Parts: sequence; C-alpha cells; structure tokens
Amino acid sequence: MSIQFGPDYVRALAPYQGGKPISEVAREFGLDEAKIVKLASNENPLGMPESAKQAMLRAMAESARYPDANGFDLKGAISAKYDVPQDWITLGNGSNDILELCAHAFVQPGQSVIFAEYSFAVYPLATQAVGGRANIVPSKDFGHDLPAMAKAIAEDTRLVFIANPNNPTGTFLQAGEIEAFLKQVPPHVVVVLDEAYNEYLAPEQQYDSIAWVRQYPNLIVSRTMSKAYGLAGLRVGFGISQPVITDLLNRIRQPFNVNTLAQAAAVAALNDTAFLKKSAELNAQGYRQLTQAFDAMGLLYVPSFGNFVLFKAGDDDQAGARVNLALLKQGIIVRPVGNYGLPQWLRVSIGLPEENAAFLAALKQVLA
Repeated sequence: MSIQFGPDYVRALAPYQGGKPISEVAREFGLDEAKIVKLASNENPLGMPESAKQAMLRAMAESARYPDANGFDLKGAISAKYDVPQDWITLGNGSNDILELCAHAFVQPGQSVIFAEYSFAVYPLATQAVGGRANIVPSKDFGHDLPAMAKAIAEDTRLVFIANPNNPTGTFLQAGEIEAFLKQVPPHVVVVLDEAYNEYLAPEQQYDSIAWVRQYPNLIVSRTMSKAYGLAGLRVGFGISQPVITDLLNRIRQPFNVNTLAQAAAVAALNDTAFLKKSAELNAQGYRQLTQAFDAMGLLYVPSFGNFVLFKAGDDDQAGARVNLALLKQGIIVRPVGNYGLPQWLRVSIGLPEENAAFLAALKQVLA
C-alpha cells in the first residue's frame, strides 16, 4: 500500500508549463540555437534596458548580503511613479507571486474564486493550490463578461481575478466597464486587477486604476516588470492596494522574495521612460506587421492589446498542436493554448521585425 502525502487538491495540480526554452528546442530537433526564434512567452524582444544592466553591475558588490527585505528603494520608485504611499505596495517574485499571495491570504478551502474562461493559467492553479473552488465564467468574444462575473459572486466568493489586457486572448476592457463592475462587488470580496500588459496600451486606452484603489479598499492592482520593462528573467512584480490588503499580503510574503540585483534593475527600468516608449512603439509596429500578414493569409485572429496575437491555426482540434510542431521543426517557437481550451489556436508573441518575418515565412510554408 503506497502512502499518499498532502491534500487531494494539491496532488491534482498540473504544474504550470512555460514556453519551450531555445536550448530545449535546439536539442530536441537538432537545430542551431542562434537561428531559433522564440515568440512564445511574451518577452520584450529588445531585451533588458541598458540602464537596468548597469544598475545590476553596481549592485553586484552587495550580492553576498541578503536583499533589502522591505525593498525600500524599489518601493520608493513605485511610490513616486504611481503617487501612492509605500505601505500600499507589495513586492513580488514576478506578478505570479502577487496572484498566489492573494489566493493564500484570502481564500480558504472550499471557498470560491471567480475568473473568466480563457484567462491566465495561474488563476486556476492559485485557486486549486489553496483548495479553493474555481467559478469559471464563460467568455464573451474571447474576453471577460463582467456583468456575468458580477452575477456569479456567491456567498462563499472571496476573490475575483480580472486580467486587462487579457492573456492569452489579448482582449481589453474599457475603464467604464471595470468601474461599473467594482461598484457591484461586495466589500468583503477582493478583486485583483492584473495589468501585466498595461504599458502596451495606446495613450487613449490608458486609465487610472490607482484612483480606483483609493476608492475601493477591496481592490489590488497587480503589475509586472517582465513584459514592457524587459526583466522577465529577474522576476519582479508588485501589487498596489490599501494597507488593509497590503498588511495581510506582507504577513505571508517570503521576506527576500525580490533579490538584490532584481531590485536594482527594477528601480532603473521604472525610471527609463525612453526604453518604455521604444518598447511600446516597436510592439505597435510588430502588431501591424503580424495582423496585416494574417489578413492577407485569410487567418482569423483576436484583436490584441498586449504584446502577442492569438490566431486560428486550423478548424480541427489537432490544428494548434500540428502547426506548432511544424513550426518547432523550423526553429520557430510559439505558444500552444490547448490547455486554455483553445486547441485550434496558437499565440505568437510580437518580436523584432526580422523575427516576425521569420515566423510568418515559416507559417506560410507550414499552412501551404
């Protein structure tokens, strides 16, 4: 008789699967790493800003010592950028850390967590890891149906996840839609507004979510430094909320969850407005490059407000896996989304112009 450890809901977890690393694809298909194009994980194709690299080099002298557990300088930079007190800020080992902290802080086994169909894979994982019950609301046009999500709030609901823009579909909610939803949420239900791709929004689409944090004590806005800021490998995220939430999150947060080099790089990146502007401009250019090609090829895609595009690879349920494998053999890494319930689709990150062109050339060959 074998011994089983841990609760059933933990044993039932399927670990998060990231995009395939370049080195793995090179080994698996016998390819030259230098010729492989990775467009799978929504990383910034410009890489890390030079300002962040230099800040890391200066910080290396202190690497033998523990990081600042309270992240004073980083919180100071966030506080100045978003005009909030430092005790409204929670630092995370990437924004995934913030999402998981919220589940641990606010959800007990059996209580419900609400999120949309086709939304970020970490939401169900974080829910299941604490024994919560996932209440998945059917999508509307591949995005959030906020009126339906409001109606789904039950007596046992403790947490709601909203991604805007949404990953993996790229859909976007207007400010008025979110504000109308927040007004309907009971004060004991915490809402996580996950804005990992906010920096890619055009100026006319930007809205002030921090103003909502000042108005709603049950709201936390989550941000990441992994996308537009180019620090995916350093794992830096943060949440902004009133102290009634921040205090609880910091009670269960690992004390050194953001390392010394990451903190230094993040401070520099936050203040590097030129790099952020260049990232957004390159992304807008790449989006046009990809979607114009999709239009010419007659491919269906979901209009995106992030740094990726979800497109339909074929009409059968093996299409996504089949096209993905064919692209891998040509050294092009994109993201299958069958685990999201979208087996006919693939998600491609927006890369440099030459990377986008290589992907499109390979895709045309595969589909032909």
